[in-house]
Amino acid sequence: MDWVKTVCLVLWAFTFSSVADNLKEQALKLMADTPLIDGHNDLPWQMRSLFNNQLNMVDLYKLNTTHTNIPKIKEGRLSAQFWAAYVPCDTQYKDAVRQTLEQIDVIHRMCHEYPEVFKFAASSQDILDAFEQNKTASLIGVEGGHSIDSSLGTLRTMYQLGVRYLTITHSCNTPWADNWLVDTGSEPEVHGGLSEFGKQVIWEMNRIGMLIDLSHVSEKVMNQVLDISKSPVIFSHSSAYSICNHKRNVPDDVLMRVKEKRGIVMVNFYNDYVTCKQAANISDVAGESF
Repeated sequence: MDWVKTVCLVLWAFTFSSVADNLKEQALKLMADTPLIDGHNDLPWQMRSLFNNQLNMVDLYKLNTTHTNIPKIKEGRLSAQFWAAYVPCDTQYKDAVRQTLEQIDVIHRMCHEYPEVFKFAASSQDILDAFEQNKTASLIGVEGGHSIDSSLGTLRTMYQLGVRYLTITHSCNTPWADNWLVDTGSEPEVHGGLSEFGKQVIWEMNRIGMLIDLSHVSEKVMNQVLDISKSPVIFSHSSAYSICNHKRNVPDDVLMRVKEKRGIVMVNFYNDYVTCKQAANISDVAGESF
């Protein structure tokens, strides 16, 4: 009967392969018709930490020391990317604004250096235009409210430079908002969520048309922003708390409020936030998405 088992295994493998090929074909067709947009990518920070933002020292076609390079972007059918203009929390009260401007600059220069691949985008129409040209629309998100140095003027200036979302905090409190570490007890709550100035930041972002990113904030901040924002909000890189009990993730009640607000939560692929284990795979990420 061994031959029967062998035939069954061969048939199973053939069926599995056929199903996988069919699903891949469906996915490729979907991405050919609809732009695939990723909400957060730290490649600009890698440019800073590895190459001091000297783009002449790196070839994004051949770069193999990071998760992102141009061949991977093309193979993944990435139609639009929010590049993170991130600088660490230790720049707060020092030179966070200058360093953030340098990260905004390096994103613009990436578009200039690789015009056949990247097209700078600041609107939904820009994304569609890049899609028609088979280029990756390149948008900017500033990761961390410390980057504006408690200045609405700085916020507005960054918008003029192309920034289209601001992550309200990174992993540190700002003078106007509490971060997610407050919920772990490892940092003290300072503002009870948002300060009065923090609310002004939210309303000003609404007014100028900048997306509010709630990844990295405390649960109180999530709910307070959902209470007062006049526009939908995003989580640019967070996962579901009920699947993985990590405080960087989004609780079910907040997920429902985001849905009611017509916002979006973009799944973070980091294993600590997907499975709360040392490893995570594509199936785990897919499980977060449905």
